[in-house]
Amino acid sequence: MTTRGVLYVHSAPRALCPHVEWAIAGVLGTRVNLDWIRQPAAPGTWRSEFSWQGQAGTASKLASALRGWHLLRFEVTAEPCPTAEGERYSCTPDLGIFHAVTGIHGDILIPEDRLRAALQRSRQGETDLEAELNKLLGKPWDDELEPFRYAGEGAPVRWLHQVV
Repeated sequence: MTTRGVLYVHSAPRALCPHVEWAIAGVLGTRVNLDWIRQPAAPGTWRSEFSWQGQAGTASKLASALRGWHLLRFEVTAEPCPTAEGERYSCTPDLGIFHAVTGIHGDILIPEDRLRAALQRSRQGETDLEAELNKLLGKPWDDELEPFRYAGEGAPVRWLHQVV
């Protein structure tokens, strides 16, 4: 069963850009040429977006292929399909990688065992419940990536062809 998604490379040093393309090509089994534009949030870095289509699990393979480069900020999303939930991966140099299962409307679905564990850690005084829930929702990654999500002037326009 196939799904589709988007890879957002939020910032990459220029020298890393061809390596990102090669890593994506290695996962997808086809040549990849990204359109790179300057990233105003981090001068000297570049950003790009890439829509992909592949088997369920492709998002995790893309995230795994890219996670080893310390200077790279990226997100990978996958839409749900009949055999798999949607996914979102976020990665920053400081925080590492975050993974969430997403539902049909893009909401993060948190497994009940992870919620119970967060409650337990909070009850035992190990952590604050709000901080635990923020981690489960990926808030630290969202906070760090938000300035990078805006391409600024000159970003390509993506036209949507299907209305939900």
